[in-house]
Amino acid sequence: MRVVILSSGGKDSTYSCWWALMRGWDVVANITVDVQGEDSMMFQIPGTNIVEHQSKSSEIKSYKVCVTGIPDKEVDELESYLQNTDLEYDAVVTGAIRSDYQKTRIERMCERLGKISFTPIWHNDSLSHLESLCNEGFKVIISSVSCEGLTKEWIGKEINTDNLLHLKDLSKKYGFNVDGEGDEYETIVIDAPHFKNEIHYEGKIHWDGVRGHILFETFSTLD
Repeated sequence: MRVVILSSGGKDSTYSCWWALMRGWDVVANITVDVQGEDSMMFQIPGTNIVEHQSKSSEIKSYKVCVTGIPDKEVDELESYLQNTDLEYDAVVTGAIRSDYQKTRIERMCERLGKISFTPIWHNDSLSHLESLCNEGFKVIISSVSCEGLTKEWIGKEINTDNLLHLKDLSKKYGFNVDGEGDEYETIVIDAPHFKNEIHYEGKIHWDGVRGHILFETFSTLD
């Protein structure tokens, strides 16, 4: 099976890439969607430049697709790229967990392209998914927060076994999804089982008193 991964560099798409590799599939490329607008209903925006370094560390080719971020049109723009690429692949793998909006649009796109759509972590239990990331050696960094209960101190923090219980307690207290699937927070992955080297980043934290994110300046692969 030859597959391409739609990768944002976050925990779910990075995990899905590893999932495909563990099945012995040929991961032809990581495809990153670069949103040119200020928002997107489909794709993550901050920190996606890390995918280039993740790909280098896992010896996978990396490609970037520029889209406008306009609802529905952005999927058409991705589809046009995949339709005209020279890459030979059988399926598209995504890290969707619970967004029907994302999953159905990718499935329809794949149907038009004549490709298979795989969503390996679809409807995985939230806490179990995070525990699996920690136990399998994924280093997941919170890159942005945008909900009550997650303060500035969580920006740049690694999700690990030491603070996962705290995150769970906060999610119950404030009513947000512990895995961030309601856009309560976003992540990047700086190390994973299929990486040969950890990734280093530099950046500054922007905080407006309610929400904030890392303004990434550089990424580099550590030897």
